Amino acid sequence: MIGQQAHLAAVQRVRGQLAALPADQPVRLAKKTSNLFRNRERLSSPGLDVSDLNHVISIDPQQQTADVQGMTTYEDLVAETLAFGLMPYVVPQLRTITLGGAVTGLGIESSSFRMGLPHESVTELDILTGAGEILHATPDGEHADLFRAFPNSYGSLGYSVRLRIKLMPVKPFVRLQHVRFDDLESCIAQMDEIVRSGQYDGRAVDFLDGVVFSRHESYLVVATFAEHAPYVSDYTGQQIYYRSIQQRTDDYLTVEDYIWRWDTDWFWCDGALGLGRPMVRRIWPDKYKRSDVYSKIIRFETTHEIKARIDRWRGKPDRERVIQDVEVPIGRTAEFLHWFTQNVPISPVWLCPMRLLDHTVEGQPWPLYPMRTDETYVNVGFWATVPIADGAKDGDVNRRIEQAVGTFDGHKSLYSDAYYDEDTFWQLYGGETYQAIKKRYDPSGRLPDLYTKAVLRK
Repeated sequence: MIGQQAHLAAVQRVRGQLAALPADQPVRLAKKTSNLFRNRERLSSPGLDVSDLNHVISIDPQQQTADVQGMTTYEDLVAETLAFGLMPYVVPQLRTITLGGAVTGLGIESSSFRMGLPHESVTELDILTGAGEILHATPDGEHADLFRAFPNSYGSLGYSVRLRIKLMPVKPFVRLQHVRFDDLESCIAQMDEIVRSGQYDGRAVDFLDGVVFSRHESYLVVATFAEHAPYVSDYTGQQIYYRSIQQRTDDYLTVEDYIWRWDTDWFWCDGALGLGRPMVRRIWPDKYKRSDVYSKIIRFETTHEIKARIDRWRGKPDRERVIQDVEVPIGRTAEFLHWFTQNVPISPVWLCPMRLLDHTVEGQPWPLYPMRTDETYVNVGFWATVPIADGAKDGDVNRRIEQAVGTFDGHKSLYSDAYYDEDTFWQLYGGETYQAIKKRYDPSGRLPDLYTKAVLRK
């Protein structure tokens, strides 16, 4: 932890950088890692160096809160909070996701069915705006409009330099039950019941997610904090977490290993690198079995297309990247999954139920993301590539998914490729509200707007 004075000095350095950047060039962050999955236009101007804003400032174990700089990774944040027997309400799955990124870009995890989304644990924000101001935003203060519009704005309204978040107590271990279903309807019905009751098999449920391997094989992973464990499994080496869901009905993990259970294999996306093969896995050092390492390899391939050129030489078709998270009302999730399994050749698929925690505002409390307080949603996550068929073009599968998501009353996250036309985009993502807030806090348009970033990839 760095303390308040060091934090304030770091904020002033970043503010000075913004003032010194060319006024006629769009402003972007200069970050070594990113959990965005869309290619962006290269800029000739320097980015905003926020590397000084990556620390926990303080933790108050009595109030169960933490003051955190915006670019602090959840890996670093969790390491600090677990020392006090606490954790953030929601910890996104990948270690190098930053707290500021999860709030401005949204994040979820298996606690989201009862603890909401990461931004809902935020009680106050200090935001560096495009106008170069540092503004203190709270739910009921002078800048409450910015506080409400900040989630899903992806840095287009400013960057969080400090956040105060609520924490929750943890126990040392987590017990996992893997419940199999032979049809999607039964799986989603059981998920809905657990969300409503908060219980399964007579026990309180702390975490809930699931995996669909096919229309006839799906699982819910029902997890509960535990003081003691008869054993603990280790999926940071040779064993693979997602395969264990099919192989055993019960399991135990330390709370830390549970939090990062998906990161070691980037869910199941490390299969593209051959890490599912025992020989490759044995020679790959455990310290490099991390999502950020895999992401760098994939980004290198995206830039240089070494494997793609070899595949073309072999006569294989080009492939379209389909990396998406979509939210569908739970009442329509089984329908969407049937459509998906019949039309998109990707499996497994992740399921994560979610409800908004904030009921202080009825209807849609967060104007840039179309979620309602009276609805349970299921995040459906799928991350792979698919072959581009003859006569098709790159992006066609993603466009069909966007259309289907709308048909099933859902919406999609904007961290990856999006193809909406501008009118449709603003209808979906709070256009009128956004434009008013953008005009107030970034009147010169120094920060690219949300459509420019999410769809035009600038």
